[in-house]
Amino acid sequence: MERLELEIDIKLQKYVSDCGLMSRRAAEKEIAQGFFEINGVKAGIGDRINPKTDVINYKGKPLKNINRKIYICLNKPTGYVTTLSDEKGRKNISELVADVRQRVYPAGRLDMDSEGLIICTNDGEFANMLMHPSGNLKKVYTVVVKGKIENSTIDALRSMKILDEEKLAPVEVELLERNESSSKLKMVLSEGKNRQIRRMCEHFSLSVIQLKRISIGKVFLGSLESGKWRNLTKEELSSLNKKRLK
Repeated sequence: MERLELEIDIKLQKYVSDCGLMSRRAAEKEIAQGFFEINGVKAGIGDRINPKTDVINYKGKPLKNINRKIYICLNKPTGYVTTLSDEKGRKNISELVADVRQRVYPAGRLDMDSEGLIICTNDGEFANMLMHPSGNLKKVYTVVVKGKIENSTIDALRSMKILDEEKLAPVEVELLERNESSSKLKMVLSEGKNRQIRRMCEHFSLSVIQLKRISIGKVFLGSLESGKWRNLTKEELSSLNKKRLK
């Protein structure tokens, strides 16, 4: 594709993300599958566009840049997958944010059996910042396991440095309560691996009853009802954006 390279040209996937349609990573996959056109010509990975002059189509329809950025936090219940659609027909979080005026997508994941705080946005750069390990955003979880956990097991969780041949960043572990039937822990991750807490518990033969994320950085779940969402406050957004500006 031959077009003049102007100073204001940007990568197509960044523009798609800025429009709030999907994240950059998702846009790259859709571009590779041939779903985007630039001025009537099928787009490819690496193509750049001029937002003021180029016409972008996605699956045959013009892409509009609404510009207004949205940042919300959602209290995900168990039983929902953290996607906007699911090929298996499972419940997904798009059903919970259907009343948001624009399309938003999750900046991070919680597995179907876990619950709690998820930040959703239509700001691709912001979402990438939240998900990138270099952000070092502390994520706090409460974990209820079966039985009375031993102090030695808590110490072992704290000192765990390798999990399934992957290096782990230090995990803070605090005992909140315990009795003969169950124990409740608070676990703080600064760099989470896929299903890390569940896998750590499985390593020590701990059966997880409940796993709930209660905060990300300075954004707290608080009294937000399960299945509900709210806008991030200016203070919360500012605290997260400080990570982006570093």
